[in-house]
Amino acid sequence: MVFGVDLPFYDPGTYWLTRFVLQRGLAAVYIVAFVVALRQFRPLCGEDGVLPIDDYVDRFAFRERPSLLYVSPTDRTAAWLARAGIALSALALFGVPSMLGTPVAVAVWVALWALYLSFANAGQLFYGYGWESMLCEAGALAVFLGGWDVATPAVTVWLFRWLLFRNVLGAGLIKLRGDDCWRDLTCMHHHYETQPMPNPASWFAHHLPNRVHRVEVAGNHVVELAVPLLYFAPQPVSGLAGVVTVAFMGWLLLTGNFSWLNALTVVLAFSLFADPQLAAVADGLLAFAGGLAAAVGAVGVHLAVAVPEVAPSSWFSTLAWAYAVVVLALSYRPVRNVLSSEQRMNTSFDPLNLVNTYGAFGHVTKTRYELVVQGTADEVVDADTDWETYEFHGKPTDVSRRPRQWAPYHLRLDWQLWFAAMQPLSRNPWFLHFLAKLLDADDGTRSLLRTDPFDGEAPEHVRALRYEYRYTTPAERRETGDWWRRERVGTYAGPMARDSTHLELALRRRGWD
Repeated sequence: MVFGVDLPFYDPGTYWLTRFVLQRGLAAVYIVAFVVALRQFRPLCGEDGVLPIDDYVDRFAFRERPSLLYVSPTDRTAAWLARAGIALSALALFGVPSMLGTPVAVAVWVALWALYLSFANAGQLFYGYGWESMLCEAGALAVFLGGWDVATPAVTVWLFRWLLFRNVLGAGLIKLRGDDCWRDLTCMHHHYETQPMPNPASWFAHHLPNRVHRVEVAGNHVVELAVPLLYFAPQPVSGLAGVVTVAFMGWLLLTGNFSWLNALTVVLAFSLFADPQLAAVADGLLAFAGGLAAAVGAVGVHLAVAVPEVAPSSWFSTLAWAYAVVVLALSYRPVRNVLSSEQRMNTSFDPLNLVNTYGAFGHVTKTRYELVVQGTADEVVDADTDWETYEFHGKPTDVSRRPRQWAPYHLRLDWQLWFAAMQPLSRNPWFLHFLAKLLDADDGTRSLLRTDPFDGEAPEHVRALRYEYRYTTPAERRETGDWWRRERVGTYAGPMARDSTHLELALRRRGWD
């Protein structure tokens, strides 16, 4: 009872169901992350990757970026680490470690954290995203959720809320301090068109009226700046804040491809609910299923979720509180960063990625640029050269191809090409190595592409053109069926051949043969 009013959800109760959802949700995200590592780490960051793993070993000491791949920097090791991560994540998804007891659950989550930290620290540029460190941090917190034989320490749930708070508030503050369009409410006039990887709904969201876009920006500020302050309130307030956060992340999932950022944030938001709320939701779903079964002639039964009574563990609670002290100490620099007018986005302040700072879209690009990569089998390049275009899975190239849904899967090369298109070639020397691998018809590099116009054969020359892309208007789309219009604005690189002096010198400067 609060202020004389009986609030059925006010009592926070226990966190058995909260733990259930957090562990299953994190395990699902980890499966995706390790599948991405298994498919993409070798061609991007392996022994002969676009950014070879030797670069990581040569540039950093182990204590600066600890990784199992530092000890054994081979493609074979990376593949087995990814497979181990997938297997352990699948076990966690089905609750096997929790059923086997807290020591087993702790061991599995420590392993998942260490395995993914190994990829995040060794992945260099292609793993330089905020959701990498966030997944590591969440995995470390999951260690202290425990198994089914002990009650979940309340302090662990609050640490998850602390991570969620820094994630969402950091994104709000970086926007407020960044681009003027966030302050004059015009950022969404551009965002759906210029975001890194649009999805099937992005074109439609872009063509919403501008007054709706202005409401979106205002709503964004409320959700990212005001709502996080309610994460630490008693129930039902924190639960309502969780509903708002989940709904907001759902809209972002619906209108963009941001890897597992939004899905992971949704999982973290379940730390804002305690067992009474989650049990009520589960009971409602079960009752609906029971009513549906009765409607089709099945036998009606009473359905209810029973939360088991589990005794707290003094040793495990002590362990969780000790880790909370560590998190509090490591939070000093991230908090100072968030409060600074020079706030940095997506930065880790410790080599284990235990407590990090987050943020997203402090600046919104107003014009979309894309790199169109082409090759030719002609030995001599002239005005009559027939150029063939390489297609990528997620980034726009073919103007008639509808944007696809990829999130929570992460297309690392496609994302990095979005950044490269806005920067000079001198800031992206890895791109020259990418072109060199296309000239060699490298199997790993070709596996990252949607189409290879040379069917595994090596082209004689490659080049990259720079285009400005914009969405078609509804009228243009009705007339042509195209999703995009584009205009060439220059040449980004090339033409280059395998014996190109410019390419050879550039690769030598990077130490690549």
